[in-house]
Amino acid sequence: MQTILLASHVLVSIALIALILLQQGKGADAGAAFGSGASGSVFGAKGSSSFLSRTTAILATLFFVLSLAMAILAHQQTEQQSLTQQFGESPVVTPVVESTDAPISGDVPAVPMSEVPVEKTE
Repeated sequence: MQTILLASHVLVSIALIALILLQQGKGADAGAAFGSGASGSVFGAKGSSSFLSRTTAILATLFFVLSLAMAILAHQQTEQQSLTQQFGESPVVTPVVESTDAPISGDVPAVPMSEVPVEKTE
């Protein structure tokens, strides 16, 4: 379901970008006065702008609806599962027990407890 929504969202956004780029700005009407009349077009004199505007509005509405649906779907998926359900059972952790009998490794020699200086507090 999420893949279908995402694919349709991408297609709608590409179509929306293409339709916006096809539309003429408000200043393009002045060019029609100098001989580039649009009355001979497929949509008629005013039909092209109204068709593109209407289609853009429909695609923009569809874009927002798809965005909202994807957000709701993503929220429901994260709400249903806890962290332990998402990542599986937690691994068994064995506690580390420090032993006083353990031999000291490394280059530092062991000091007997009788020779360790103890700070006296008054």
